[in-house]
Amino acid sequence: MPEWLEGWPFLPVYLFFVGGAAVRSQATYWVGRGITAGVLRSRWAHRLENPQIERATRLIERWGMPVVPLSFLTVGLQSAVHLSAGVLRLAWPRYTLWAFPGYLAWALVWAGGGMAAVAGAVELGTRSPWALAAVVCLLAGVVAAFIARRRRRAAAGAETVTVVQDA
Repeated sequence: MPEWLEGWPFLPVYLFFVGGAAVRSQATYWVGRGITAGVLRSRWAHRLENPQIERATRLIERWGMPVVPLSFLTVGLQSAVHLSAGVLRLAWPRYTLWAFPGYLAWALVWAGGGMAAVAGAVELGTRSPWALAAVVCLLAGVVAAFIARRRRRAAAGAETVTVVQDA
């Protein structure tokens, strides 16, 4: 754990992270609302043509509001989901109610072990940058293998459907 967190009881640390998740997601949501209100009619509208924002919008449109709390458990998609919720002009009370379980989950991850993992990575990097690079490469390889396996299964499923339709 970082020095500034050592000795603190779990509950205040947890509530600190809940507050951080709430402030960040609400700010991102309101930026999305502001974009819809003004930027779409300006010369900066082309900046919204972002694959992550488009993907998040499709996820919300397809799966509905459960995407909001689940997004807190992702990396890279989280902000896009909250921004898309604002761009889609989802009702603020509904968005906040759906986001609340996400605040709790995100805070539990970071207060429970996320900060310790980051502190451990920093410590490992200061002692042996090569060991940190090896760990990062290992984790990247695991993620890449998972994504490749998932894409192969999706492609195999699409081929099965095509074969059945051709018959």
